[in-house]
Amino acid sequence: MPSTINSIAVYCGSSAGSNPKFIEVANSLGELMARENLNLIYGGAQIGLMGCIADAVLRESGKAIGVIPDFLSIKEVKHTALSEMIVVENMHERKHKMYELADAFIAMPGGFGTLEELFEIITWSQLGLHQKPIGLLNIGGFYDDLLALLENMVRKEFLKKDNYE
Repeated sequence: MPSTINSIAVYCGSSAGSNPKFIEVANSLGELMARENLNLIYGGAQIGLMGCIADAVLRESGKAIGVIPDFLSIKEVKHTALSEMIVVENMHERKHKMYELADAFIAMPGGFGTLEELFEIITWSQLGLHQKPIGLLNIGGFYDDLLALLENMVRKEFLKKDNYE
């Protein structure tokens, strides 16, 4: 585990979701990260919760670094005012670059992409490829059902309790 956390990768939706609390927390987290001089590493989009957190970091004069695959960059969803934008070839390179740049990870509400990023980084930790902290921001109980599924996986002995914790 890194002795100092300077950069946090935040996985979150390219949609803002149905609960206004999601946007409120994205703004609060971004503001807090900027005040604490923690760099935001994220998917580089200007839309949804991704855009909200980046805008909040930038409003507070923080550093927001986007990592976006070229094919999404072309579709004009990329944020145009970031501290730094890294354009990569594909989604695999995006996840690896975000991993390289981040000292810790937080998953906020999101869809398939958010879950895929979260589970990959958890799996890498489980396999001993890193010891970086991983957090789940369970806004309004968004992840309650996922946590129940994971607890069921522990009960059914498909997931070790240590890995669940």
